Amino acid sequence: MTIGTDNKTATHCPYCALQCGMYVSGVAGQIEITGNNEFPVNKGGMCIKGWTSAATLDHPERLLTPLVRGSDGVLSPATWDEALDLVAGSFKSIQEGYGRDAVGVFGGGSLTNEKTYLMGKFARIALGTSNIDYNGRFCMSSAAAAGIRAFGIDRGLPFPLEDIAQAEVVLLVGSNLAETMPPVMQYFEAQRGNGGHLIVVDPRRSKTAEAATLHLRLTPGSDSVLANGLLHIMIRDGLIDTDYIQNRTEGFNRARSMVASYWPEMVERITGVPEANLVRTAHMLGSAKSAMVFTARGPEQQAQGVNNVLAYINIALALGLVGRPFSGYGCLTGQGNGQGGREHGQKADQLPGYRRIDDPEARRHVAGVWGISPDELPAPGKSAYELLDSLGPEGGIRGLMVLGSNVIVSAPNAEHIQKRLGELDFLVVADFFMSETAELADVVLPTAQWAEEEGTMTNLEGRVIRRRLAVAPPQSVRTDIELVCDLATRLGKGKYFAYESAEDIFGELRRASAGGPADYSGITYEKIDKQQGVFWPCPSEEHAGTPRMFTEGFPTPSGRAKFHPIRHRLVAEQPNKEYPLYLTTGRVLSQYQSGTQTRRIRELNEMASEPLAEIHSITAKRHSLADGDTVVLKTRRGEAVFKVKTTLDIREDTVFVPFHWGGRGSANRLTNPALDPISRMPEFKICAVRIERVPSEIEDTRSIGMETNDAQ
Repeated sequence: MTIGTDNKTATHCPYCALQCGMYVSGVAGQIEITGNNEFPVNKGGMCIKGWTSAATLDHPERLLTPLVRGSDGVLSPATWDEALDLVAGSFKSIQEGYGRDAVGVFGGGSLTNEKTYLMGKFARIALGTSNIDYNGRFCMSSAAAAGIRAFGIDRGLPFPLEDIAQAEVVLLVGSNLAETMPPVMQYFEAQRGNGGHLIVVDPRRSKTAEAATLHLRLTPGSDSVLANGLLHIMIRDGLIDTDYIQNRTEGFNRARSMVASYWPEMVERITGVPEANLVRTAHMLGSAKSAMVFTARGPEQQAQGVNNVLAYINIALALGLVGRPFSGYGCLTGQGNGQGGREHGQKADQLPGYRRIDDPEARRHVAGVWGISPDELPAPGKSAYELLDSLGPEGGIRGLMVLGSNVIVSAPNAEHIQKRLGELDFLVVADFFMSETAELADVVLPTAQWAEEEGTMTNLEGRVIRRRLAVAPPQSVRTDIELVCDLATRLGKGKYFAYESAEDIFGELRRASAGGPADYSGITYEKIDKQQGVFWPCPSEEHAGTPRMFTEGFPTPSGRAKFHPIRHRLVAEQPNKEYPLYLTTGRVLSQYQSGTQTRRIRELNEMASEPLAEIHSITAKRHSLADGDTVVLKTRRGEAVFKVKTTLDIREDTVFVPFHWGGRGSANRLTNPALDPISRMPEFKICAVRIERVPSEIEDTRSIGMETNDAQ
């Protein structure tokens, strides 16, 4: 379906997990974006990224033909048949020589549910490899693992965003929503208008912290100390809900014993948060009739990320918030389909419906839907960073397919990962721009974009929504679904990938997810249209969906939520004389993830054309630095070049850099790949760093934000 100048197609923004509703109208070269006032999440509002999202559709740098690297080392145009034959032949040759697991698949967190499902099936049937994971491992894995351990299930928000407005107190840990998800701030503004209070935990005084009643500026990496200290005060001062604890939870006594030693004086010393603010926070939460606790990447992207989240969940359980009206715990998913992306088989350890791939019953069910023997399904594979670290002859993965991800910019220890990619026998990348990762590929496949395809997404509330075809893609590109199915056919597995449409794939996904934790079996395209999205679990077509979870019980063996005793551990890297400061990373308003799309949009580049290192004014003075100076930040893994932005809104011991750029300004050249033992989340948020002035010969940094093939 295409649209004419007088028609509008309802679809959704291609960026973050809010998945703001929008209308797309016009014709190629004259696309117009308008807000959808009737979509309940954003109610017509969008951030600057959403308003400018059409600029990617006919961008002059868009990839429009397959590219194959010749014997001269140059990527040159090729036909689709030539490119796909080369991919299939190369993968067959690698697997014949080195085994099925010698080929890996790496996906993205903004792929539709249909594509996520298809990628998992493609890896396990067409390739027969265990090595598939995706960049959502770098976003949501710690909170997901914590949610499963505490509640028996992982849904980022177990209630709709609209409930925020009715919460008396909200504790927001490690998120700058005012810049990363601006439309969601309408709910916090409504909450404040209703007399509510917002408490923000962040080493920086971010735009979100500026809107808060109270800002707790903690030492990076001290999240579980802070959470344990708050719970200590709540227990000491009689603020907990003993009836709820007795009737709806288990394990409280062990958690209580653990936090008994987290005296406020000790917590203040470790976190840097004054005791008075600890007590005030505990009493604000404990005395509220309705309250919410949210975590985001701050506490989650750490080598103890799961424990950090569990410590905050302990607070929500002790206060009896989970399952109560306008209360509870929630995780703020970042990527566009970060929720759905981890539900349907794109993770190394999962099958569709959020089933575990090592569960015999799950294997039987999914194998039955796919028409294969359970024995044909591979075992769990490597997590995202471990997969990337295994590339090349030494690690055993010699061929890799990357779809919708720019791992050179998004992975930690980025220079090391770039070297690993260079050691592959064969690399194929499917994308719609020449990303830093695609530049290294042997084959680059041009794909359709968000407004040129059909499918579903699952936003941060667990609301399954429709992505609709609004404009026909260029004739020379293919959808991800088309290229994956065509490639499966060339690998001799075409009978398993004979779909007529995205809706046909969704129908199979529904059957594969039936009875699983993330049950989509009762969701149809028609129902999504009728209800403005359907919340999972939805186990039958008669079921309306589940906007609010845990009101009666928890999907655990006992039916109760579980406390966990959490002992704080030091971060993987402590500052020392050589690297005396903490480095932390995050997003800025006008850029998104690895910047492959947003760095090519003029309006967004004008707002943030290069990465800036935010340094406290006192720290900058000690290094004889002023705004606009150029510095080299060095860690044990590498170095990167930034211009300086001095500020009073960050701790003196902390430097902040955004991670949207590659090349010399790549934050992930610096970050630590130390992994959480449960979630396998890298410690993006904290490492030890030092500041050095840039030698005069490279003082000109005009290309810091441009050298990664950015269009201005």
